[in-house]
Amino acid sequence: MWNEPSAGVVLADTEGEVRLPAPAVVDRVEADSIGDELGIQPGDRLLSVNGVRPRDLIDLQFLVGEEELCLEVQDPDGTVHQVELEKDADEGLGLAFTEALFDGLKQCNNHCPFCFIDQQPPGHRRSLYVKDDDYRLSFLYGSYLTLTNLSAADWERIEQQRLSPLFVSVHATNPDLRSRLLVNPRAALLLEQLAWFQERQLQIHAQVVVCPGLNDGEALEQTLKDLSGFAGGDWPAVLSAAVVPVGLTRYRPDGDGLVPVDRACAQRVIAQVEPLQDGFREQFGSRFAWLSDEWYLMAGYPLPDRAEYEDLPQEGNGVGSIRSFLEAMDEATSDLPAALATPRRVSWVVGLLVAEALQPAVDRLNQVDGLEVLLHGLPSPYWGQDQVVTGLLTGSDLLEGLAGADLGDELLLPAVMLRQGEPVFLDDQPFDAVAAQLKAPVRLVHGADDIVAACLGESTFGH
Repeated sequence: MWNEPSAGVVLADTEGEVRLPAPAVVDRVEADSIGDELGIQPGDRLLSVNGVRPRDLIDLQFLVGEEELCLEVQDPDGTVHQVELEKDADEGLGLAFTEALFDGLKQCNNHCPFCFIDQQPPGHRRSLYVKDDDYRLSFLYGSYLTLTNLSAADWERIEQQRLSPLFVSVHATNPDLRSRLLVNPRAALLLEQLAWFQERQLQIHAQVVVCPGLNDGEALEQTLKDLSGFAGGDWPAVLSAAVVPVGLTRYRPDGDGLVPVDRACAQRVIAQVEPLQDGFREQFGSRFAWLSDEWYLMAGYPLPDRAEYEDLPQEGNGVGSIRSFLEAMDEATSDLPAALATPRRVSWVVGLLVAEALQPAVDRLNQVDGLEVLLHGLPSPYWGQDQVVTGLLTGSDLLEGLAGADLGDELLLPAVMLRQGEPVFLDDQPFDAVAAQLKAPVRLVHGADDIVAACLGESTFGH
């Protein structure tokens, strides 16, 4: 493992009031791992590795790649231990940490009027209002950044540690238009920044959030063609571009100049992008630019076949995610029993936008003798949107949308509605409190196999 000098803060070089990153707090220890053998426990704090304080999980991965390590570990009571060990190169310690970043989050310095974070009501948990624009989270988890707040040291680190691919919110390549959209003059530097990536054989995935009347039409075509200029050769700088519709809530500021995507707009965007995809496929052997599934559902069109999404380069951005789920549901319902020993009625809640696409799978389930699955496609009064995906439904949406409904023996609730790792909805309502007000037992479900098993009354890991 190549260990760059920039991989953390060397403790021996710190003097005076140098601010160190916070220690890495252990959250979990993998059984039978090196960390487990060393007796490291959740709550312990990793202070340094070979005399270096890591700034984040990326640094940590570089540092623990060495064969000989000296770990400085602090117990919750404050006792500090020095642990020396030898291991195979690149063998991990088997430790998971409570945070990915130990030196703080790089926050967004843009003022995009379409930012979803700014379109939320006040008074909820603080984390809902944090606008990150951190290249490290982009590298680690695929979150999108704008490249507008990177320092010279950040650019140097991206190059040195080969932090690639990153995921970049482009929105427009025209310098003036991008500056207006992000309300930041530094946004105009995008094409120069893409050239920087290309020169260093580093890569990005791009996204364009389409705001009708602002960056659609000719601007959208220019953006996709400009991005495709970095998509050729043996080492393309831009691997893919996702085109997604702007999401607007009833909490957005007055006079923001934004209009929502409607059916006619969705049809126009599809008609514009699909011919470009054909041209990119002839040029690069790939469609390169991708429309998120929402466009087709909003337009009233069937989703493209699974093969048209190729290797799903932007599934996390909604490109092919619904198609993949439908494919998984097809497989999960391909071998259903003829009948249930005990009759069963269950409800399944989804966002209204996807309900029609899921109905064929529900129809197959309802062919099982003794089984009745009731599909509830709900709008979101909370956000002020009728057509929403399931993950945006809130606790209040459930209570309002299901009020007075016959939910049957059990209500199947997709876990995607909850904050990851916490039983809380996007409107801060606790899962237990919402479940207690619904008129049926609630079962969390996590995927197609889990949903079908729950419908059939089988034991599932989501129960």
